[in-house]
Amino acid sequence: MSILEAIVLGLVQGLTEFIPISSSAHLKLVPELLGWGDPGAAVSAVIQFGTIVAVIIYFARDILRLIAGFFRGLVTRRPFADQDSAEAWYVIVATIPILVLGVLLKDFIHGVFRSTWVITIQLVTIAVLLQLAEAYARRRGFRTREDFNIKDAAIMGAGQCIALIPGSSRSGSTIMTALFRRMTHDYAARFSFLMSIPAITAAGVYELFSERAALAKIGTTPIVVSILVAFVSGWASIWFLLRYLRTHTTHVFIYYRYVLAVVVAIALWTGYMK
Repeated sequence: MSILEAIVLGLVQGLTEFIPISSSAHLKLVPELLGWGDPGAAVSAVIQFGTIVAVIIYFARDILRLIAGFFRGLVTRRPFADQDSAEAWYVIVATIPILVLGVLLKDFIHGVFRSTWVITIQLVTIAVLLQLAEAYARRRGFRTREDFNIKDAAIMGAGQCIALIPGSSRSGSTIMTALFRRMTHDYAARFSFLMSIPAITAAGVYELFSERAALAKIGTTPIVVSILVAFVSGWASIWFLLRYLRTHTTHVFIYYRYVLAVVVAIALWTGYMK
């Protein structure tokens, strides 16, 4: 992997991991469009590490607060007595489905699911569902953080499983399910990030361990560059999305997904991409 590839792929990972436009789709499509081919699982694992560090550091205070709340709930035997304790349990509940399915479907994730046509279909599917969720929440009225409950967490956890299919987007799937539960945009995004931390950390560590032999072939400098670029751009994308969704809907991302799906479909039909 060249330095240019490390910069571009790190930037793509960082900018798209947390915004609902699918990082897996862009990490497959951008290299193909540039004629680089599939970067492979080892490269993907390396650059994902940068965004994992970004989300952990960005939400460090929240993580410590939830950990304290979790143990406070255990000690008092009242796990849902306060907001922090309850939210810690909600994150656990939301994480269980993807950990189970991630193990069961790992062969499909790295095989059949990586088809460019599958990615294209998922770009459109999640866009349609997001659009329906936006309309539903607007029509029925929004609920706030104080209204969030364990059922909401379980449903968002199920939604996160959709992101196992490339092209879906983890944040797109979870924000979509949160909107169907009528949560506000800003809290949907915030909880989406919090619940993603255990899943992407576990997946990242597993991928790095699985691809440890291939990492030596990449080179130290490209690895460091890609991680740093992914970290900085990932931090920026978290900051942007949380602030953007305080006053906006997800429609701009919905339209982007439609346009990208059309571009990819045309590239496939014309033989430019495979």
